[in-house]
Amino acid sequence: MGLKSAVIVSASSIMLLLSACGPEATDKTARPDMLYKQLLRTLYRRTVPTVAPAALVQELAQPTAPLLLDVRTPAEFRVSHLQGAQFVNYDSLAREQFADVPRTRPVVVYCSVGVRSERLGEHLQTLGFREVRNLYGGLFEWVNEGYPVYNTNGLTTNVHPYSAMWSPWLKRGRKVYE
Repeated sequence: MGLKSAVIVSASSIMLLLSACGPEATDKTARPDMLYKQLLRTLYRRTVPTVAPAALVQELAQPTAPLLLDVRTPAEFRVSHLQGAQFVNYDSLAREQFADVPRTRPVVVYCSVGVRSERLGEHLQTLGFREVRNLYGGLFEWVNEGYPVYNTNGLTTNVHPYSAMWSPWLKRGRKVYE
């Protein structure tokens, strides 16, 4: 099964996955952010270290800021992305060699929730990159915590939620499907 089909799962499959995490994961009274964290624990392989949005904000203000790589679809990237991020097409990920990036440069990868970016992080590790981290919770967590996103016109509140099934995890921002 390819990653695309693995990422596209039904809502009932997500609830089934969460139920394996314990009763609190499917408790209707549980806070949404706790459910999201349970979902991420289920989806992440833990092969790439993560960085929290708040920590990344501080790092981006430093002269040695990490390279940001966005591995979503072209439509998702057009709607919004982190300021200064470079687009990496997930569909051509296996062919990407990143020859122009020093292997010693710190890199932070992200996608909507962190699954596709974890695959990119794994790929970068196999290419010899020494400091690769995955944005915990992806762009959704970034926006949910109130951090800004941009498009070609500048600051925006628009966020592409990947699909209707994933959109409930995006609590802030204006959901835009392109």
